[in-house]
Amino acid sequence: MGNRGMEELIPLVNRLQDVFSAIGQSCDLDLPQIAVVGGQSAGKSSVLENFVGRDFLPRGSGIVTRRPLVLQLISSTSEHAEFLHCKGKRFTDFDDVRQEIKAETDRVTGTNKGISSIPINLCICSQNVLNLTLIDLPGITKVPVGDQPPDIEYQIRDMIMQFICRENCLILAVTPANVNLANSDALKLAKDVDPQGHRTIGVITKLDLMDKGTDVRDVLENRLLPLRRGYVGVVNRSQKDIEGKKDISAALAAERRFFKSHPAYRHMADCMGTLYLQRLLNQQLTNHIRDTLPALRSRLQGQLLALDKEAEEYTCLNPDDPSRKNKALIKLIHHFGLDFEKRIKGSGDQVDTVELSGGAKINRIFHERLPLELVKMEFDEKEIRREIGYAIKNIHGIRTGLFTPDMAFEAIVKKQIVKLKGPCLKCVDMVIQELINTVQQCTNKLKPFPKLWEETERIVTTHIRERESQAKDQVLLSLEIQLSYINTNHEDFIGFANAQQKSSQTSKNPSAGKQVIRKGWLTINNISLIKGGAKEYWFMLTTESLSWFKDDEEKEKKCMLPLDNLKVRDIEKGFLSSKHVFAIFNTEQRNVCKDYRHLELACDTQDEVDSWKASLLRAGVYPEKTTVSTGTHWLLYLYAKPCSLKHQNKGFGLN
Repeated sequence: MGNRGMEELIPLVNRLQDVFSAIGQSCDLDLPQIAVVGGQSAGKSSVLENFVGRDFLPRGSGIVTRRPLVLQLISSTSEHAEFLHCKGKRFTDFDDVRQEIKAETDRVTGTNKGISSIPINLCICSQNVLNLTLIDLPGITKVPVGDQPPDIEYQIRDMIMQFICRENCLILAVTPANVNLANSDALKLAKDVDPQGHRTIGVITKLDLMDKGTDVRDVLENRLLPLRRGYVGVVNRSQKDIEGKKDISAALAAERRFFKSHPAYRHMADCMGTLYLQRLLNQQLTNHIRDTLPALRSRLQGQLLALDKEAEEYTCLNPDDPSRKNKALIKLIHHFGLDFEKRIKGSGDQVDTVELSGGAKINRIFHERLPLELVKMEFDEKEIRREIGYAIKNIHGIRTGLFTPDMAFEAIVKKQIVKLKGPCLKCVDMVIQELINTVQQCTNKLKPFPKLWEETERIVTTHIRERESQAKDQVLLSLEIQLSYINTNHEDFIGFANAQQKSSQTSKNPSAGKQVIRKGWLTINNISLIKGGAKEYWFMLTTESLSWFKDDEEKEKKCMLPLDNLKVRDIEKGFLSSKHVFAIFNTEQRNVCKDYRHLELACDTQDEVDSWKASLLRAGVYPEKTTVSTGTHWLLYLYAKPCSLKHQNKGFGLN
């Protein structure tokens, strides 16, 4: 590749950026670019204006740059500017350029000093510039101003991270010389994503504002905080110079005199200043594009092949052949049906390893969410005991009873069975919603055909909704059947004889009650504060205890909690926390572990929390403020096997 080809590299990437910005996506390509990062009033705007030789950027107090500005500098004999959002309109007055940047910023972000990650693309052609592309990012701030959102600092940091975390992005970290380099926000962010300093170029501004007798020679010589690409010092115009409309060419000449006359910098004057920085960035970006071009081309070719393969599926849609249209339509509908069936049955070719979906979620609803909803029902134990007493006395009438009549038992149990309608119908609603979600996922492949996609989703969803009422009728019928006849001779019914027999079997085989229910990773939020914050451990839940270990090899046990008198309590998710938290506590007001009243456990998703709650429920650890009645405990027994007999019998007062 000759010099002419090297000069065309940056404009080539510029055209790619314009195309991707125009269609509203990046096509998953990590394009080589330079991102300008720095705190407010660090001098970023002055550096960019010195490159162009014109005042064209908005200025003022607070956050001025509120959207990323993709600035494309093109060496040309004529001088003009052009925005991508108003293609074809050339700006020759750079005051108009400044006003257009303000107007376009306010159009998306409003006038309340908010920010947006949608970039503004500006191309400036001039004889004073070298081919260069820079992305000017909002200045890092600490305190919200006016009606800015309180988390404005985190919003700006997140936006900056979106750009600089990409491997093909060079970072131009701008830091004023009158600020301690160790406190530089720009260098700190750069170090977070580029710890070795391979992609970072340091720029030190405001050298002329340092206290007399001080300098940053160690920094500029790359000895204090070394960067592979080094540091460049610049001297920008002061605020007084800007307000006085001092010519940029005169400012560049004054900058040159400053470096040649300063005793600490004159030996490196040829490697300092705005003009040298512009040449350096042009060379660095050109070389960076050249180095990353092979990988970029490979990725682009891979995406092109994938698109060609996808396009082949629609080659049969010949507008001149109606029969081929019908065949293609039948093929798409057939694939939709197969995809839906595979997602429900779990026999798909591509297995999702990130989250549960389809049939797996429905399975969890039946085996975890339904028991959890059942146990969440509130029962007043005193009220139930009072009702039992009245029922027994009313059935005996004037007679003195010797045994508890069956009619009293049935009257109380039937009253509790009726309360199961709510959780059971809620279970149906959750299953229906998951089926509809699965339909929407399967119809995504029909999006290239909007009418077919919309009609298919409507028809299938309507069919599911029609079957919903039938399913609920069937559930209610099953409950009516349970109400009409209670089979106390069933093998799963815990009568006195069965309870006594199972109790004797458990005493003969004590290991039978220590079955492992679940294993997995959980984060302990509050027990490791002294050791530096939350920490992840490997947990093992059995029918008798909850233990956790250092890792999944289960060699180093940290602690073991007996399940007696333990309950689960919900905890609200913190404002800045990405984890979902629940707690385990002792109902007798004793410490759960060491000096801790409760144990805070955290998961990445709410689904994981619900799954662990369901597992704890199987082990007999119930949610807070829940008293399980006799009739409900009998039904829970069918779902919660295997529980320890000790926890099962408590519901019937046999212990």
